[in-house]
Amino acid sequence: MKAAKERIGRIIRILRKAYPKSKTALRNRSPFELLVSTILSAQCTDERVNKITPGLFKKYKNPRDFARVKQAVLEKKIRSTGFYKNKAKNIIAASKKIVGEFGSEVPDRMDKLISLPGVARKTANIVLSSSFRKAEGIAVDTHVKRLSGRIGLSRQKDPNKIEKDLMEIVPRKDWLDFSYLLVDHGRKICMARKPLCPECVIKHLCPSARI
Repeated sequence: MKAAKERIGRIIRILRKAYPKSKTALRNRSPFELLVSTILSAQCTDERVNKITPGLFKKYKNPRDFARVKQAVLEKKIRSTGFYKNKAKNIIAASKKIVGEFGSEVPDRMDKLISLPGVARKTANIVLSSSFRKAEGIAVDTHVKRLSGRIGLSRQKDPNKIEKDLMEIVPRKDWLDFSYLLVDHGRKICMARKPLCPECVIKHLCPSARI
């Protein structure tokens, strides 16, 4: 961890230069739209989610609309995202809780967000960082998990433990967009099957670089 802490500042500076507009790829116009989109993105590509959400949010505009929709109807509309039965159930249940307990407004606190059905720390961190510009943690998705291991930032496999390791070495001022920097780098260069190490801007700081 000491070695990682010494490298992290340089890694962040280089990635910021490489990806100056790094942010969530999920298109949204509100905290609620981002919440729903993030739930839909589990085990699904952001590209696929972005294809169905415009029509979805045109028909169902707010938590009240989603709270009233029949689960079978919502399942059909989100089927292409996979795991649609569970996602539909969670989106409806979360919407009902937002309406009933939070005045139809998505809460801007970690403890309240993770009390919503289908919302764990990853989803909560994405909503907090992108919609509220609040840094309460670091979202760990598949890209962040993979790159954290390869770059030598964490030896853990569990997302919550990886997040804890990252929070110890990443300066808090960088928490808001650190995940998005890794996601962008993971999509463009550090892919799961065949990382493009010779083209990597941080290869000299990566213990796994194949050069």
